[in-house]
Amino acid sequence: MIEALKKILPEHRIRTRYIDLISFASDAGFYHLIPKAVVQPVNEEEIILLFKFSKEYNIPLVFRTGGTSLSGQSITDGILVDLSQHWNKIQIENNGNLVRVQPGITGAMVNAYLKKYKRKIGPDPSSISAAMMGGILSNNSSGMCCGVKLNSYHTTKYIRFILPDGKTFSTENKADYTRFEKECNELYRSLTAIKKEIAANEILYDKIRRKYQTKNTVGYSLNAFIDHEHALDILAHLLIGAEGTIAFIAEAVLQTVPDYPQKSTTLLYFPDIYAACQAIVPLTNAGAAMVELMDRASLHAVEHLPGMPAIVKTLPETAAALLIEFQENNPEELEERVNSFLSTTSSLSLLNTPVFTNDPAAQDFLWKVRKGLFPAVGAVRANGTTVILEDVAFPVEKLGDAILDLQELFKKYHYYNAIIFGHAKDGNIHFVVTQSFITTGEIERYDRFMREVITLVVEKYDGSLKAEHGTGRNMAPFVETEWGGAAYAIMQKIKLAVDPQLLLNPGVIINEDKNTHIKNLKELPSVEEEVDKCIECGYCEHKCPSRDITATPRRRIVIRRALKQLQNAGNDSNYKLLLAQYQYDVLDTCAVDGLCATACPVDINTGDLVKRLRRENHSTIQNKIALSVARHFKTIEWSARAAFKTGIGINKLFGKNAMTGITNGIKKVFPAMPLWSGQISYPPDLSVIKSNKQIANKDYKNTIVYFPSCISRMLGTYKRKEKNILETFVSICNKASIDMKVLEYVSGSCCSQIFSSKGFKDAYYFTANNIIEKLWKSSNEGALPVVIDVSSCAYTLHNIRPVLTEKNKVKFDRITILDSVDFLHDMVLPAVTIKQRKKNIVLHPVCSLEKMKTTQKFIKLAQYFATEVTVPKYAGCCGMAGDRGFLFPELTAAATNLEALEVKQEKYNGYYSSTKTCEMAMSEAVKENYESILYLVDEAL
Repeated sequence: MIEALKKILPEHRIRTRYIDLISFASDAGFYHLIPKAVVQPVNEEEIILLFKFSKEYNIPLVFRTGGTSLSGQSITDGILVDLSQHWNKIQIENNGNLVRVQPGITGAMVNAYLKKYKRKIGPDPSSISAAMMGGILSNNSSGMCCGVKLNSYHTTKYIRFILPDGKTFSTENKADYTRFEKECNELYRSLTAIKKEIAANEILYDKIRRKYQTKNTVGYSLNAFIDHEHALDILAHLLIGAEGTIAFIAEAVLQTVPDYPQKSTTLLYFPDIYAACQAIVPLTNAGAAMVELMDRASLHAVEHLPGMPAIVKTLPETAAALLIEFQENNPEELEERVNSFLSTTSSLSLLNTPVFTNDPAAQDFLWKVRKGLFPAVGAVRANGTTVILEDVAFPVEKLGDAILDLQELFKKYHYYNAIIFGHAKDGNIHFVVTQSFITTGEIERYDRFMREVITLVVEKYDGSLKAEHGTGRNMAPFVETEWGGAAYAIMQKIKLAVDPQLLLNPGVIINEDKNTHIKNLKELPSVEEEVDKCIECGYCEHKCPSRDITATPRRRIVIRRALKQLQNAGNDSNYKLLLAQYQYDVLDTCAVDGLCATACPVDINTGDLVKRLRRENHSTIQNKIALSVARHFKTIEWSARAAFKTGIGINKLFGKNAMTGITNGIKKVFPAMPLWSGQISYPPDLSVIKSNKQIANKDYKNTIVYFPSCISRMLGTYKRKEKNILETFVSICNKASIDMKVLEYVSGSCCSQIFSSKGFKDAYYFTANNIIEKLWKSSNEGALPVVIDVSSCAYTLHNIRPVLTEKNKVKFDRITILDSVDFLHDMVLPAVTIKQRKKNIVLHPVCSLEKMKTTQKFIKLAQYFATEVTVPKYAGCCGMAGDRGFLFPELTAAATNLEALEVKQEKYNGYYSSTKTCEMAMSEAVKENYESILYLVDEAL
């Protein structure tokens, strides 16, 4: 099988290592299947060959993009086709009214491209930052704002797709309609016959029309037979919501919708959920764009979050809330809309006076809370249990009664921590239960519960079993229950007509096994705190710098769980195999940048987990060596500077690539050898910081302590710049009339980042305490702020407190530590006059700025000193992570790829960042000289 795949794809795009198969065996749902191989095609020709391979070897194919599906539709024990890397093209058309996308770009990235046109895509699922267009279309995603009319089905204008027989068609190409009739005549006649069958069956026709007036993603989109005339259009729209079971969507053109610039948001609290439901219709009539329901259990899950209104903790146990938002084109229309609603609130049973906010940051917080409900419950669940998110819809007028009935089922089946939330305006609610699948009894309890839920939804309330998450495996046995025999028979005909060998995502949507929803269930053994909190939602993956080379935070956690399962099962051979592959994928190539935590709804920092795992892996001897390095860091710094000088000299003598060749050769023998980088320059002259003047101004106004980082002291020379970074910092202080003194005993001083990231506990402890004592003394016991010129070092210093002695914790609390960005924005900018601005510059905001929440300061600073400032849409962690880029250059190459491709599209007058090693990585990727933001400011003055 593998040899056959190698004839289709190069070996590096065929993943068959055990660690790859294990890490791709999970998606965001609660099912688990281990693929035979994971393949990464790059074009349609390879997709067609994979279809041919699938038929020849009788092995199923499953297409996967973001892996955020919740119903088991993006896993397989066949061939998993990963589209997340090479299918991310996007093209804006018709002044933003249309957008052309491939399946491997996230919905959030599409919206980022549309932002300047004040447009967005219609679907707006909670997972939009991680969910990719292939899944959004294949699941007929909708979300919080789009309702039924603006979902994937209704906003898709054209589709280009490949059938299992390898034939490719596009509804954008008029000639393809005739070609489809000729080349796929049997399929054409089958679809035409089904259309006539539906038209002739008045009861079925009316049922289809009625069911799609509310959210419904159960089974195939039968409304395609009513909404469209030609068989090619029918088939194209059947693909929306088909969950990849009948064809491959290669490209789609979507009609966009307005992204209203003016928004006003509030949380309304009600004494009970029934009262909250009674407010839905008045809110809808008032023009609310979003009405999101949260029951009391949901609020309990998030009431502890910093920033949550204090009232939430005081609400009665029966309470519920509605998160609502009005959206308009201008402030006047928005104010009128909000005031109109407020005039009617006396008729509602409210526990609070509505207070609306137009502040984007406050709004983002409220929506983050709402979007994070599902993972938040998962984070506090009992160890060994999984989180199940079900997705049903009821007629809005019956929603309150239906929810009360559902809550009774929670009690009956002992789901005491269940929560309910959802898109109330559409009658669409999600409920979350935590469930163990360890024992037969637990599985049977879940099965009985689900069958009663199905009876409640279908028979009592005539609702939808799946409103927007897709049928998947967990609802496939009940498609006929909801739709009836006649409609289900049509769905079976569709599947057989297009995929007669049943090789495309088999078992999803059409499945004759009435117990498939309780098979291949995912086990979640207890491992460690970070791992146990994770529900594998995948929200973190788009942030990860190693996502395209080894693993992501989610997949690292899946691997940790697999190791535990193998250990528990006594499977020594596979345990040892996985452990052998684990070092490189899980530990070595993790940048420990922690950006995953910024995307994780429950703040899991996989970087911190990896640091701890590295720490646990170090031997006593390794820890002693690291501590010795820390104690003699001044000598190490001197040696490094000498090594850089020697390397530059060798390159001058034997050619600019000499050191690269030498270190490459050594690395083959000693893998821990760092590679030489062409970005390394002659170490800076330190004379500017050696004369440490005394500050005469005793009130210390506009006075700082300058801490030139060890990175700057060793690597702070920039190509084609007269001044090194130390001289540039001093120059800025002089121009801004800021008194400055240099950190005393600066040689050998380090923020401790190098030891923290590598997991050397004793060396980290020593260096952290040593630097705080130096900062304390130089800052006159905290009287002067300390400024460090590298953002990553500033972040490290800000978070150093946990490893300090009690005495040094007191000192730390009194010391003000500023990153260079804070310093420039807060102290320099108000004190200077600009002489010249750069015309057009591009920024690389480093991870540390995002974690310190100072990215906006960085951008505002740049906008003050330059006329036009660009922040790449794909800006993210460069993967340098201090020394990772020297040890594993393939990591930085993969991490910077998309950002570099974007930046290269235009020529800029300047390229700026705020951490030297990140500047080196970006310079290497873009082939332009990235500099510290200090240079922009100094030259502008």
